[in-house]
Amino acid sequence: MDAVFSARGPLCVGIDPHAWLLTDWGLPDSAAGAESFGRTVVEACAGQAGIVKPQVAFYERFGSAGYAALERVLADARAAGLLVIADVKRGDLGTSAEAYGQAWLSGGSPLEVDAITVNAYMGVGSLAAVIGQAERESKGLFLLAATSNPEAEAIQQAVVAGGGQAGLTVAGAIFQDVAARNAEHPAHTIGSLGVVLGATLDLAAFGVDLAVAPARAITPILAPGFGHQGAKVADVRNLYGGYAQGVIVSESRSVLSAGPRRIAETIARRVLEAGAARG
Repeated sequence: MDAVFSARGPLCVGIDPHAWLLTDWGLPDSAAGAESFGRTVVEACAGQAGIVKPQVAFYERFGSAGYAALERVLADARAAGLLVIADVKRGDLGTSAEAYGQAWLSGGSPLEVDAITVNAYMGVGSLAAVIGQAERESKGLFLLAATSNPEAEAIQQAVVAGGGQAGLTVAGAIFQDVAARNAEHPAHTIGSLGVVLGATLDLAAFGVDLAVAPARAITPILAPGFGHQGAKVADVRNLYGGYAQGVIVSESRSVLSAGPRRIAETIARRVLEAGAARG
């Protein structure tokens, strides 16, 4: 990720073929339409942005044909040298979690990506197998910690009742657990485990303290909420403090709504804006 940030900056372009976007793009609401949409976004990103994030649900809704379409989009992204984060939000126990890791993180898998989003609702420890696989495969994970949907606040701001993290919020406990694992990496690098922290949130209310940069590796932050949802790229440093260098600026609708003819120029402009904000 360090190399991608240095070469292309922190912008991450979502690949979200909503039905309404497919219609706006003049494409059918089908697996074929979603494939054309995704491959066009990848082509527009190539040589400009460094990161793409396909939302798997918008392909999964078409069943096996949707997955076949997604595989071709992922193949294009790999060929273009893009770092790919699959937004799959998987979470399970033991061998089931391990199987998800095998599907998405194994070298040579048709669904192979560089990182996936995961859900630690059953505890960060429940993801041990997929965390281990990510480390062995030099891949990444982004654990949901403080997400931008209002329904999550009650759970993510709840206080852990027992154990070594008693007294922390759920979001804060996940963040601290991930940061502790990244502390084993060399200083001044970006760790292999990240968290999802929404850019539209008051993160202090979620018990997440980002004011001081870590002495060891920086925990990468996948930050939804920029663009359409209202967060401003210029505010990255104010929002994420000492962790700003590891923030992935995620934008979807604000880029995709430009349409197939203007998306490349829109991405070029966003790349410059995100790079300037990071410094």
